[in-house]
Amino acid sequence: MRETSPPLLALERLAKVYPGGTVGLRGVDLAVRPGTVHGLLGANGAGKSTLIRILCAAAQATSGRILWHGEPVHWQRPAQARTAGIATLHQQIPLVPALSVLENVFLGQRALLRRGAAPRRRLGLLMDAIDYRLQPDQPVSALAIGERQMVGILQALAADARLIVMDEPTASLAGAERRIVHAVIRRLADEGRTVLLVTHFLDEALALTDELTVLRDGAVVLRAVTAQTDEAALATAIAGRAIQRAARPIRSARADTVVQIEALRSPGRLAPCSFTVRAGEVLGIAGFLGSGRSELLHAIFGADPDARGEVRVLGRRVPRTPAGAVRAGVALVPEDRAAQALLPALPLWQNMTLVHLRRFSRWGLFPRARQERAAAADAVRRLAIKAHDLQMSVGELSGGNAQKVSLARWLCGPTRLLLLDEPTAGIDIGAKAEIFEEIHALADTGAAVILVDSELKVLLAEADRILVMRAGAVVAERAAGKTDEPELIRLAAATAPGARDEPSRRCAQ
Repeated sequence: MRETSPPLLALERLAKVYPGGTVGLRGVDLAVRPGTVHGLLGANGAGKSTLIRILCAAAQATSGRILWHGEPVHWQRPAQARTAGIATLHQQIPLVPALSVLENVFLGQRALLRRGAAPRRRLGLLMDAIDYRLQPDQPVSALAIGERQMVGILQALAADARLIVMDEPTASLAGAERRIVHAVIRRLADEGRTVLLVTHFLDEALALTDELTVLRDGAVVLRAVTAQTDEAALATAIAGRAIQRAARPIRSARADTVVQIEALRSPGRLAPCSFTVRAGEVLGIAGFLGSGRSELLHAIFGADPDARGEVRVLGRRVPRTPAGAVRAGVALVPEDRAAQALLPALPLWQNMTLVHLRRFSRWGLFPRARQERAAAADAVRRLAIKAHDLQMSVGELSGGNAQKVSLARWLCGPTRLLLLDEPTAGIDIGAKAEIFEEIHALADTGAAVILVDSELKVLLAEADRILVMRAGAVVAERAAGKTDEPELIRLAAATAPGARDEPSRRCAQ
């Protein structure tokens, strides 16, 4: 990196004030130099998403200016930013589910470029470049969220952009896929392209970036050359205080079983699996992308119509539908909150109480809006959701605060089994601590928790016991305090001695 080189992109005193007076940005200055990876960090609601929306012309700044190649620009539409050479990979990737991988990668390009042999050859070269393979003709609707993330990366590469903005590109990826993205980012910089990387993973930011900017409450609070800072300094800048979370107390094992899973299976997705979860236990699920982690949670919740087998909560059989699962006290926080959890156009309070309408109505017919709002307000306080009022639509929230809403809704009603699929993806370091405190507080009431997380260190820190999945089957079980990341990786990859022998004790193949 040449520190004397002029910026490819510069933001000068950029400000954004929304109708109603909410301040998104407070005079932000930012310089991104060519051929570098520039990290943009901050807590949820710090202004990162607002900045990105303005940069890609999805929103307009209230004041300040954008300089591109040293010249002021006034883009009014996202297409203008893309034409200028900026590709943005958002957290919620705007892909077309009904179209194929090939069509999505070249979406927005001329129709001729999406037909014939030439685009297939080019797609093959792009996949070779990132060392990740997808079936060109497979519809995006059939892909897991991590695979869709890779389609988004291929789409950005296909646009041949000079600046690629990546908003939490690894938030939903397991370790192996995350390393692929890291390699892609390094290769882009080596080739002279520029990356603006938004991430909540501090180790990722320190490993990949050349320079860092930290936002807090819409303002820049830290600018640093990456080699001259450390994780503690970044965490303090992001949170505005030192993060000191008390170690989770070790609880004695409880004999009472809350959940029994018996031969739960789904053709092509899930091998027959059987296990139990005790009262107050947090059961972690480890595995690489495509291992069946999400499929297991959806089968338990009754969201997989092809699933067979039995789920019992407190000895009672749970109906094989989501509505029946909710009535039985089963709650799911899915990985893809935009498509599977939230209704962006509805106000915050209705999103929270939607699954509990029987509780907040007379005879199931007449809503009790005052009670709904009171329960939603309590959940907002507990999870420190940043919203100017309860009427605010979820679509206006930052990604991290929207994720908090998908968890908070289950605090509005009785929950006996909480299923969590990447619950802190896109969540800042301070909010992660708050969310896990709420999760463990729920467990301490006697509820059972099943936690899927791509970060193995999170499972080791937060779970009592860990099941390892591979190819739709549970292949191993470990006490969280008696294993480590290397062993879990070996088990998930089937490279550990004896790893292939364990499924017979737990899952019928």
